[in-house]
Amino acid sequence: MSKTYTLENYLVDLHTGGWFGWSNSNNKVYANLIIHPKISNELGEMIDNPHTKPSEADCTAGVAALQATYDGDAYKRTRADAYPSIGDQLDMIYHNGDGGATFQAAIKAVKDATPKP
Repeated sequence: MSKTYTLENYLVDLHTGGWFGWSNSNNKVYANLIIHPKISNELGEMIDNPHTKPSEADCTAGVAALQATYDGDAYKRTRADAYPSIGDQLDMIYHNGDGGATFQAAIKAVKDATPKP
């Protein structure tokens, strides 16, 4: 399964809370990015927004970094889907009476089939 990161993903990761919005929520591009003048703090009080609008270059770089991290972790997602369930792993350890050799072989097979890049 693939994922494509967007400007909104980057901005949500950049700061917590509702510090930004869109002048056109159907077209979430940098030109439509607005920074709210007031935001709610932890107590629910409205305060001046301490965050400023990031540059378009910073946003582009931030989205690219998120995407690169996600893409670089593809082998982790592939492995996670390929491993036997936790229950099956525990059964391999307990029922085979071989000190986990069957379990270790099953895990090694997944790791060998999807090596780290």
